[in-house]
Amino acid sequence: MPSDSSPAVLRAARTDDATPLTGLFLESRATAMPYLARVHSDEATLAWLTHVVLPGTDVRVAETREGGETRIAGFVSLDGTELEHLYIAPGLRRRGIGSLLLEAAKAASPEGLALYAFQRNAAARAFYERHGFIAVAFDDGSRNEEKEPDVRYRWSPAG
Repeated sequence: MPSDSSPAVLRAARTDDATPLTGLFLESRATAMPYLARVHSDEATLAWLTHVVLPGTDVRVAETREGGETRIAGFVSLDGTELEHLYIAPGLRRRGIGSLLLEAAKAASPEGLALYAFQRNAAARAFYERHGFIAVAFDDGSRNEEKEPDVRYRWSPAG
């Protein structure tokens, strides 16, 4: 268990994390990217996390402890060298949790990582760039469900 003084503790995701992870995913996206189209219902998002993300990728959960209560603060999903998802609860941003999750992803994929971020998500882009990711391609949004222009990032340990 994390202590009240530590930023977060990481653990492997469990199947019973699907509901809280879905809530965190939806809340984080709505807060950070209010312009983003909602293309799936809450129920469909829960089914996707339950049946696709959790069993099909390496998911790490960050937990914090505040006021004697442990809560899920964020998660990262890694599929080989592809960083699929990294989300932090909106009220817990800028506490080092995202950096902790990203470092775990880098450690799990020491040969390098790639990811997509929406071009308009300036905070996420700045975060990844601070952590050594380089923009390698820009897309018009035709490759994603939201039809939102995105940018491809890559990180390699060599820089």
